[in-house]
Amino acid sequence: MTLQTAERPRLAPSALAPRTGRKEKGKVGRWEIWVPLGLYLLFTLVPFYWMLVFAFRPRGSTSLLPWPITFDNFATVWNDLSFAVFFKNSLMVGVASLVMTTVVALAGGYALARYEFRGRKLFMVGMLCTQFIPGAMMLIPLFEIFRVLGLVNSLWSLVIAETVFQLPLSLILISGFIRNVPVELEQAAWVDGCGRLRGFFAVVLPLLRPALVAVGSFAFIHSWNNFLFALMFVSEQEKFTVPVGLAYTLGEFSVDFGALAAGGVVAAVPVVLVFAVIQRYLVQGMSAGAVKG
Repeated sequence: MTLQTAERPRLAPSALAPRTGRKEKGKVGRWEIWVPLGLYLLFTLVPFYWMLVFAFRPRGSTSLLPWPITFDNFATVWNDLSFAVFFKNSLMVGVASLVMTTVVALAGGYALARYEFRGRKLFMVGMLCTQFIPGAMMLIPLFEIFRVLGLVNSLWSLVIAETVFQLPLSLILISGFIRNVPVELEQAAWVDGCGRLRGFFAVVLPLLRPALVAVGSFAFIHSWNNFLFALMFVSEQEKFTVPVGLAYTLGEFSVDFGALAAGGVVAAVPVVLVFAVIQRYLVQGMSAGAVKG
């Protein structure tokens, strides 16, 4: 009679190897991620913290915390320094630039994505090359054009200038998004009786909503933050935008840091809100036009 003994399970060589406590090759420790991110976050947020401190603490206070909180600086900026007028002007220029840039980029981007014509690639290269031209180099030609058209010291000069400078990148982005939309979807709409224009609005445009929001948001933010065009093309105070209005809060012999910080907070709020909105639309826009096979 023979006795059968159960075989012991064999362990993998890696399980038998002694633990040396060493980190696996190619693996990054947590501190190697969090420490650089923490330093970068600290470097980024400290200026915003000081802006909030100066905006909300009373004048003459040297406290490192904005306590007691006061809104006197905001009242001074909004009422005494005519910041409400500057805010309205910036909002008008930003919205008008957003609409014009989006509409023209949508039409031009569709033509670049769906039509084959001579010089299309050369046109795209030209659009890319315009991004290397600084806006300061175009001030004198633009000023002369606006002078002939009678648009100097008008908000429309800012809208036209911002639209012109935002169009090249917007055209390239919109055309890329439209190429991701299968042309078969439009062809199916044509078979069902839709014309090209109706098929575009029924099929393509809904898929481009995230892309349009992203492009329009970039145009609005650039128009809102632009200082050079507003300083050169507008001279009347009632037509100043927010960046120029902030510059005029600096006195010749003294600076009201509380009012300046409050104006900075007011100017930053729309930009922060827009960026908070476009975060998810940027992710959605990357997959715009995707269909399941």
